[in-house]
Amino acid sequence: MADVQYIKSLLRVVPDFPKKGIMFQDIFPVFQDPKAVEMLITHIVHHILASGLPKIDVIVGLESRGFLLGPAIALRLGAAFAPVRKAGKLPGDTIVVGYEKEYGTDYFEMQKGSIQPGQNVVILDDLIATGGSAKAAGELVEKFGAKVAEYVFFIELSFLQGTKALNAPSYSVITIDD
Repeated sequence: MADVQYIKSLLRVVPDFPKKGIMFQDIFPVFQDPKAVEMLITHIVHHILASGLPKIDVIVGLESRGFLLGPAIALRLGAAFAPVRKAGKLPGDTIVVGYEKEYGTDYFEMQKGSIQPGQNVVILDDLIATGGSAKAAGELVEKFGAKVAEYVFFIELSFLQGTKALNAPSYSVITIDD
């Protein structure tokens, strides 16, 4: 998988960000290389189409880096795009779900009507660590009466075992084991 190796070579690790002991996986250098962005989008779309999933109706992108690739992937799949935002960021009526973070509870929301009952959804985010935010997004999708077909991540920190918290299969383009 030369495309994945090329994309991985562009990642930058920033020690002690946002706090001491964290090895932050910076994806933004990938976005400085149009060829790498094209490779990443194509890789994810090919995975979704080849994986035997049902037709995907909606790509749900998590704030904020899930917004970077989500619309392009949705367009290629002929699917809608729906953002998941932190509470208070979306106009109109929303559906809200709370989830636990290291220092308390946070809230995600989606606009009512952005997903219809029975639709098949892929939840997309840049990184999965403990799985809390992805799990919350899955709960939001279920509140709409839709089905999470798969979770897709650009990077998985597999040593944190976040995918065990999810209610559907997951796929990660790049896995970091330590």
